[in-house]
Amino acid sequence: MNIREIGKSIIWFLILAVILIGLRHFVFTPVVVKGDSMDPTLIDGERVIALKNTEVKRFDIVTFPAPDDEGKNYIKRVIGLPGDTVEYKNDELYINGKKYDEPYLDEFKGELTDGQPLTYDFSLNELSGTEKVPKGQLFVLGDNRRISKDSRIIGMIQEKDIMADVKFVFWPLNRFGTVD
Repeated sequence: MNIREIGKSIIWFLILAVILIGLRHFVFTPVVVKGDSMDPTLIDGERVIALKNTEVKRFDIVTFPAPDDEGKNYIKRVIGLPGDTVEYKNDELYINGKKYDEPYLDEFKGELTDGQPLTYDFSLNELSGTEKVPKGQLFVLGDNRRISKDSRIIGMIQEKDIMADVKFVFWPLNRFGTVD
């Protein structure tokens, strides 16, 4: 190999490194799931890819800085968007008075044996003293509703604080694929 070929190889690797660093910084980020608050959708120890700078929609799973634990991030599901009313009655979700199915909870609900609901009754007004999700904020819940520290406890999340939208599991390999 001559000096010219080595130089080209080095330049090619540097360009590739800059592209990968740019993608990692501006487009996506790997995230490690810690805890059981998103069971069974996301499991403790899984590694996921989250996309940055995406439009957050209802039922997306997002990451954001933990408002009650500096240096930590939470992963939760977006339930209420700005202007929405949110309530649970008889383990069923109602947004703006309309009942919504949550098929991602069916497996978990089917495993319950104590006769208690997965999600206890609440209304946004009871939790926060406001009828609707305020402008610029989101109401989030963990899928493991009985143990999740989410908007019922920590309050609304600022939309501007959303770091990324979880889209893909890449580890462990037996769970490889998109996140529903």
